[in-house]
Amino acid sequence: MALLGVTFVVGSMAFVVNMRSSSLKEKDLEYQAREESLRKQVDEEKQRAARLEEQRVYVQTKQYIEKVAKEKLGLVNPDEILLKPTE
Repeated sequence: MALLGVTFVVGSMAFVVNMRSSSLKEKDLEYQAREESLRKQVDEEKQRAARLEEQRVYVQTKQYIEKVAKEKLGLVNPDEILLKPTE
C-alpha cells in the first residue's frame, strides 16, 4: 500500500512538473518574440537618430539657410536677378 502511495505521489509530481515546464516554454517563446520586437524598435530608433543628426548638421549649413531665405522669405543674393511672370 505504501509503495502504491509513493508511486502515486511521484507520478503526480512528474505530471505537475511537466505541466509547469510546458507553460514555461510558452512564456519563453513569448519573451523571445517580444525581445525580437524590441530589438527591431531599437534598430529603427538608432536609424531615426542618425537621420535626425544628419538633418541637424544640414540645418546649420549655409546652403540650408539660403534655401529657406529664398523659399520662405523671398530673398535673393545681390548678384541674382528676380524675374516675375506676367499675368
